[in-house]
Amino acid sequence: MRPTDREIVRELKLFKDVDADVFDALMTASYAQRIPPHVELIREGDPADFLHIVLDGCVELFSSGHGRESSMAIVSPVSTFILAATVNDAPFLMSARTIESSKLILIPSQNVRDAFARDAHFARAIVTELAHCYRGVVKSMKNLKLRTSIERVGNYIIRLQEKSGGAEIVELPYGKKNLASILGMTPENLSRAFGALQSHGILMDGARIEITDRAALNAISKPNRLIDDPRS
Repeated sequence: MRPTDREIVRELKLFKDVDADVFDALMTASYAQRIPPHVELIREGDPADFLHIVLDGCVELFSSGHGRESSMAIVSPVSTFILAATVNDAPFLMSARTIESSKLILIPSQNVRDAFARDAHFARAIVTELAHCYRGVVKSMKNLKLRTSIERVGNYIIRLQEKSGGAEIVELPYGKKNLASILGMTPENLSRAFGALQSHGILMDGARIEITDRAALNAISKPNRLIDDPRS
């Protein structure tokens, strides 16, 4: 693993306060991989042998059953994914595949569990990360169950703008098919929602979205701090 990769991992909240010896042991057992697009990384039901960290690129978490498939989340750099399965030594509940060429760090799950037992700072960081993930799931369920499709799409655009520092023009970071699945709708319903929002403060051209009237977009989307604010 390159020293620069180690430094990037070290800056993650999960590893920032880990004892130096424990962190070195984790990194020594780990390795980096460059994965082409559309490669399956893990399969639901398989044992969680590694904790994955996305250094660059993009990874889709998805699930399938009874002939259907749904995107569950998109993992962007720099993030871990499926920490709970690693800590619990449990099977993956989701599959994962690269959306684009991606660089990942793989840490053996047994080494993660050993570090959890040895280092109180690491254990606390894991509990905090899992609590954050749990709250994210609750917010996602509230978003799906309490909002119309137009409200879901509108709030997604608002969050994109806020992540971009308030830019008037933002771009969808991945395909509309994935976005529709994550927001709990069909691609056709997603297109209709985008169409409806164009008379409420946005102009859309492919993946490019211009926010022309944030007040109008807020009025129809009804943002809620307890769903949309990542700090809540």
